[in-house]
Amino acid sequence: MSQIIKLSSPATAEFWKIQVLFEDSSMLALDKPPGLLVSPDRHQPERPSLMKLLHRDLERGAAWARERGLHYLMPAHRLDPSVSGVLLLAKDKPTLVALANQFGAEKPSRVFVALVRGQAGESSFECDAMLAPHPLRTGYVRVDPRDGKHARTAFTVREIFDGYLLLECRPLTMRTHQIRAHLKHLRLPLVGDELYGGSPLWLSTLKTEYRLKPGQSERPLIARAALHAEQLTLSPPAAGESEHVRIEAPWPKDLAVAIKYLRRYAGHATGNDAIGTADKRG
Repeated sequence: MSQIIKLSSPATAEFWKIQVLFEDSSMLALDKPPGLLVSPDRHQPERPSLMKLLHRDLERGAAWARERGLHYLMPAHRLDPSVSGVLLLAKDKPTLVALANQFGAEKPSRVFVALVRGQAGESSFECDAMLAPHPLRTGYVRVDPRDGKHARTAFTVREIFDGYLLLECRPLTMRTHQIRAHLKHLRLPLVGDELYGGSPLWLSTLKTEYRLKPGQSERPLIARAALHAEQLTLSPPAAGESEHVRIEAPWPKDLAVAIKYLRRYAGHATGNDAIGTADKRG
């Protein structure tokens, strides 16, 4: 059975190779590429979305769907368009309901890695700031102690660079834009997350003797919000609550390249023994 799902959008001339991270009789976990919407955007219906492309292939009986006998796929949780990593899909409606109940009860354990600008005073810390949609800025979430909902995120420093941190983020609740809004509140904006005040990462800011060839323009090492859904642990509905499965997604190329150059030109120190884990994934 194919472990790569090939999708294309003729309208935008884009092509994706989506890696299958996990599969059983009721679930399919994919490695979502950065920049690809999960579901269609009503404000930008022309933008390709993963679910629209998958459903198109289901309808026309694409080989990857036919060999699995698939007629149904729905996402069990959300990932922002810029975020890469583990995305879990249900193969039938009862599984979707069961997974929705798990996510609604905040039972699944989720681990994200984030590249942020700034420094932290401790190797581990938490943010317990209430969050609510901004009343005037559509799609923006802010800290709101009066009208916000409870939101809590645990952070661990994996690696320290000169002016940057690689963080492990564990959302203990599941609010929209929770990690991004909490990092802004902590004054540790995500690299590339312009919505929440994070600027792109440029090699010219790291390498003192950086020179461009004539006629060339510099491209950022990472321009999107540098957040990756690295790990998801949950109980498969088909197996019962006593069973647990851990699904992991490798770092995408842009994050791996950014970390490589930070280690080379802005290496500073490590967060406890976390650099060993980061090295294995980078």
